[in-house]
Amino acid sequence: QLVESGGGLVQAGGSLRLSCAPSGRSFSNYAVGWFRQAPGKEREFVAGIEWSGGSTYYAHFVKGRFTISRDRDKNTVYLQMHSLKPEDTAVYYCAADLRGVGSTREAYDYWGQGTQVTVSS
Repeated sequence: QLVESGGGLVQAGGSLRLSCAPSGRSFSNYAVGWFRQAPGKEREFVAGIEWSGGSTYYAHFVKGRFTISRDRDKNTVYLQMHSLKPEDTAVYYCAADLRGVGSTREAYDYWGQGTQVTVSS
């Protein structure tokens, strides 16, 4: 089980930092991905990070605005979001898997419940 936090309401152009931490387990050896799902839309890949933290991946629509990182000491993965736009409004989910970063839902075995991000115009 993963637990996300940090969502909320922010004005366009603002920033938020989402956190993802496992409940009762370590993130060691797990790749972690962030996905989002807006009402009426499919869940889409946003960003991913390999367990080593050496490789990161981003969807084209967040490149240059979002940064994924991990803190091994805190056993937490972060998604720092800047220059937020109303179209970034969605429920954001983190997911983890031992197989490495993937861009599809099927690539991850473990999921959180999601955290709502709302960007007002």
